[in-house]
Amino acid sequence: MIHLHDIRYVRLGTPDLAGSVRYATEVLGLEVARTEGKSVYMRSDSRDHTLCYFEGDPRDHTAAFEVDTQEELDHALATLSESGYQARRGTADEAEQRYVGDFINLKDPSGNSIDLVYAPHHSGRRYFPSRDAGITGFSHIGLRTLDAQRDELFWTNLLGAKVSDRIGPAPLLRIDEVHHKIALFPSTYPGVQHINHQVESIDDVMRAYYILKERNIPIRFGPGRHPTSGAMFLYFEGPDGMVYEYSTGVRLITEEDELTYRPRNFPFVPESFCMWGARPDIPEFKA
Repeated sequence: MIHLHDIRYVRLGTPDLAGSVRYATEVLGLEVARTEGKSVYMRSDSRDHTLCYFEGDPRDHTAAFEVDTQEELDHALATLSESGYQARRGTADEAEQRYVGDFINLKDPSGNSIDLVYAPHHSGRRYFPSRDAGITGFSHIGLRTLDAQRDELFWTNLLGAKVSDRIGPAPLLRIDEVHHKIALFPSTYPGVQHINHQVESIDDVMRAYYILKERNIPIRFGPGRHPTSGAMFLYFEGPDGMVYEYSTGVRLITEEDELTYRPRNFPFVPESFCMWGARPDIPEFKA
């Protein structure tokens, strides 16, 4: 089985690079790490970068996860290829563009582009947000799935993820103690469905709510609280229709918890997404 250490970054194509970067800094609160050609790398914690916007097709999304050793990366490539999945080793130039020592790229069964990376760079300087959003780090993504049950088996049987909970057919998957780092939501096409950053407190969630309202940024869901992870949240619209989320207070499932923990199954109804009564304006969260 392949062991994933942590989520690493998301790469997003955009036809309006300047506008997307302006949103990421002025609204989302990320720091520009560097600009190289038609790509801009942004930080939200101690990692070299957690989001890269590049000039290109807005449907071109890649999410990256880290493995611990070169041997694990080689094993992942062999395992995926033997299992019939599209997987290839990245070139030296591509690895340099991603600021990693080595990587492989694969397509999950729904066609989502996934990088598995080894030796990703960290930053030697403190993250300095462009807006005081209270961000403590990049935490998880939602991925679109064309077949949730099939893709759940791919992530759990091959990539070592564990199901924390399900909302209808949608599994919330963990790869460490955090309740989920990946969530698979049924859709008719692949791609990153939302991008989550953790913030320090509920005060940051509520400050963001009013700032976003003042800027006329569409609020897609919340403020609210997930009954699954316990996190308090706010979802809002970004460039090219991407949905971003701030959340705080996510549940941890410790080694001790693992001894008795069993995934819970929630019906696919609004109350399973928010225990406070907020209603989502997000297609994948609606029945």
